[in-house]
Amino acid sequence: MTYPYLSIDLDKIEHNARTIVGFCGKHGIEVAGVTKLACGHPEVAQAMLRGGVTMIADSRLENILRLRQAGIAAPMMLLRLPPLSGVEEVVASVAISLNSEFAVLEGLSHAARKHGTRHEVILMVDLGDLREGVWPDELNPLVEQALRLPGINIVGLGANMACLAGVVPTEKTMLRLVSLADGLESQLDTKLKWISGINSSGLELIASGKMPKKINHARIGEAILLGRETVHRNPWPDTHQDAFILHAEVLELKTKPSVSVGERSQDAFGERPVLEDRGTILRALVNVGREDVDQRGIKPIDPGLQVLGASSGYLVLDASASAGKIKVGEELSFFLNYGALLRAMTSEYVKKRPWHESHSTRSA
Repeated sequence: MTYPYLSIDLDKIEHNARTIVGFCGKHGIEVAGVTKLACGHPEVAQAMLRGGVTMIADSRLENILRLRQAGIAAPMMLLRLPPLSGVEEVVASVAISLNSEFAVLEGLSHAARKHGTRHEVILMVDLGDLREGVWPDELNPLVEQALRLPGINIVGLGANMACLAGVVPTEKTMLRLVSLADGLESQLDTKLKWISGINSSGLELIASGKMPKKINHARIGEAILLGRETVHRNPWPDTHQDAFILHAEVLELKTKPSVSVGERSQDAFGERPVLEDRGTILRALVNVGREDVDQRGIKPIDPGLQVLGASSGYLVLDASASAGKIKVGEELSFFLNYGALLRAMTSEYVKKRPWHESHSTRSA
């Protein structure tokens, strides 16, 4: 066995997808499965598709190409705004992209005509989270310009919430999106295919019964992969929170002081760690570090272990409460939050082992 590695329970991801798709479907909302947290892992995408998502969405073209090369033929949505330098690749790789800049729309138009196709776009409007999107009063002028462009179809209006500034989707905010969509439909003289208003942060609003009925599209990643809504990070009903587990090996197990000895300065990351005096403790060094995972976002499955800190290549644990239960060479396992999983999936040093519980098989 090679450590560290992530075990990925594909059955749990499929179950979570089915739960989320079923819940959203009862409210007339179609779900795009977002694979960016899993770095476009093909087996994760396939599990989402088996669970009922109608398209795969990712923020990286590299991930989308990886999915295509794996033979996944489902419609693909590019979540991150397309780069002007990459419009040819965008048109060739995805059916639909999110957009907010006329120059990029112009580039997509040219690329689409060159390839003899039409590219679908969802225009993004910023409703206060201050990430991507035109400000509401800039939407109509952008549409007026975009309508003159051949090769592209404006098929929807979207907004992103609870990502950069943590602004949650509320009934008022979503009604604002619907109002803007109504105006856009009037301007286009056609009905929009998608009003893509929410991500995992919108599930509670749907459950409250206050989501406007015209919102018909959601881009869902974390609620499927980690089983949590993203306003309060509460577990979502009938989902698994442990589809991804990090496994690492104990390299050293020593009894040492809990507080460092000698004059202190900054650590390797320019920080000044605050050390709690716990007396003499059993310290375990594990072969995963900040280069592989955000140590603030992991939780040992063994309740007798506590994370003390991490350097680039080591995780340091207080193993006092598990003395006699663990030894050098033993595997320790950890739950992960969004940030920790994102870094672990991105790290080339963390092996990924997808498996089906029903088959009890794992593959590197």
